[in-house]
Amino acid sequence: MSRIAVFADVHGNMPALEAVLSDIAAQRVDEVLVGGDLVGRGPEGSRVVRRIVGEGWPCVRGNHEDYLLGFRFRRVPEKWWKLPEWSAARWMAAELNEEDVHYIDSLPLSLTSVLEPDLRLVHASPASTREGLGSWTEEERLREFLAAQEEGLLVCAHTHRPMVRRVGDALVVNVGAVGLPFNRDTRAQYAIFERRTAQPGADGWKVELRQVSYDLGEIFSIYDSSGFLRAGGITTQLLRLELEHATSFLVPFIEWAQARGLRPENSALERFRQEFDPAAPLAPFFSRLDRIRRAN
Repeated sequence: MSRIAVFADVHGNMPALEAVLSDIAAQRVDEVLVGGDLVGRGPEGSRVVRRIVGEGWPCVRGNHEDYLLGFRFRRVPEKWWKLPEWSAARWMAAELNEEDVHYIDSLPLSLTSVLEPDLRLVHASPASTREGLGSWTEEERLREFLAAQEEGLLVCAHTHRPMVRRVGDALVVNVGAVGLPFNRDTRAQYAIFERRTAQPGADGWKVELRQVSYDLGEIFSIYDSSGFLRAGGITTQLLRLELEHATSFLVPFIEWAQARGLRPENSALERFRQEFDPAAPLAPFFSRLDRIRRAN
């Protein structure tokens, strides 16, 4: 039976990708599929793209491909070209060469496995590159997506949090993130799908969520040596914290700054870290921000 590796959300983190590819090579898989977000949130987007292109693996388009294309094609608001909080995005977009841009602009939003057509891959959801599917997603929403496709296995990413959910006779799997996990596990993460029987749907598949250790110090060094850490300002400071803690910092910081009426810049970071506990669940933090907004 077929063994299919699926990974996503590399985010310009070449050391994490290399660790995953070494692990995949040892697993003797029959097919490799890539779930998008090769670029963005990291300093080596071009190297990652070149590696995927060189391997010839099918890949779908993620939201960060769209973000960086927006800068390359000047489709973003004019103020984003000057605001310091967008300096990292400007740097990452400029780091891509023309071949990289052409490749990511040609990526499809969805694809199916060649070996096992019962597997459909999207970046986030079948409806959007930004609608993350996770444990919080209502079952009815998942049933809508599954009813609209012939395949019994829907594979996604985007949330940076792995998940396996059975929905009736079908299966929805989030493979997590290679380059920037948000489940408080700093290891690079992906999934292997093994076709057990010819039966369609959930009962035909075995899913293995894999975690691969790599040297975080190497990607931190690349942040510095590439100029990304210096050029990206507050954004790259927050991205580095995300790597270190394997949880979201960037979005909570932006939301916190807005609630506090502060500019999202380095001078506010120390105060933010006094109010934000990366080990705590995010929902209560966002609820607290909502109360601060209403009070103001």
